[in-house]
Amino acid sequence: MGLPPVDPASAGAPILLRGRDLLSIADLSPLEIEHVLDRAAALKAEFRTLRRHPDTSLAGRTLAMLFEKPSLRTRVTFEASMSQLGGHAIHLGPGDVGLGKRESVADVARNLDRWVDAITIRTFAHTIVEELAAEAAVPVVNALTDLEHPCQSLADLLTLRERRGSLAGQAVAFVGDGNNVFHSLALAGAVMGMDIRLAHPPGYGPDPIVVERAQALAAASGGRLTLGHDPRAAVTGVAAVYTDTWTSMGQEGQAAVRRAAFQGFTVDEELMAIAGPEAMVMHCLPAHRGEEITADVLDGPRSLVLDQAENRLHVQKAWLVEAIGV
Repeated sequence: MGLPPVDPASAGAPILLRGRDLLSIADLSPLEIEHVLDRAAALKAEFRTLRRHPDTSLAGRTLAMLFEKPSLRTRVTFEASMSQLGGHAIHLGPGDVGLGKRESVADVARNLDRWVDAITIRTFAHTIVEELAAEAAVPVVNALTDLEHPCQSLADLLTLRERRGSLAGQAVAFVGDGNNVFHSLALAGAVMGMDIRLAHPPGYGPDPIVVERAQALAAASGGRLTLGHDPRAAVTGVAAVYTDTWTSMGQEGQAAVRRAAFQGFTVDEELMAIAGPEAMVMHCLPAHRGEEITADVLDGPRSLVLDQAENRLHVQKAWLVEAIGV
């Protein structure tokens, strides 16, 4: 049995993902993103029906997973992706490698590409991922840096597409920190012609370079990026309200200051009432109930958070199949 079919409109010669790195979601064209989402949807349908994949399209393939940050969703979904499609994943934590300390990033890259078919990395500085990709001869996947989280944005797009049927013109309001998750959402939305809005406290906005790139992409696609400080204005009439923890990994020392600065930016039932009855709720997890989001909203009937988490598995499978599949 071959791979699950994809939409013919997104198949064909223009889609050349074999051997490609995934460092930023903005490196992909709209057609390439749709192709990955189509592949993910097909894999998801097959897995939900059979709880397995008859076709082992990653058989004989090995993925090295360099993780300098802890993880639940990212580690499990990458390992499960490889296992369910016949491949193998090797987890390498900070004590195993010590990027830039025990060994240089370049040396790690040059060794790993002699042994494995792809590398995924979850780390702090985005420059580490860029150097790893520059030095490795095999595809490198950004599994999270302080700047971007492209795998999450692919899962977010798939989740929205499942609910709305299309992405162009869909409005999503991100309430909170202009962080790595927002960066990838803004870039992905800009590529796909979406209306992405951010409401953040003063001093906690996104990286200006990311904003500049997203605005340029939005201008080309017919999308829109809006930044402001008023959550009520941002969420009015949106398809989804998205939030994330106020304190990311590596910022733990700022937790008290951030909690004070983000007062008034909690996604609660009052804010969702302003968003409207059709608005859904998104969060990349882990969540801090009672801080950036209330428990009744996170666990309520409009929440897509578990769909987003489930879709991490399928979009990552799709990318691996396209980049290194047999």
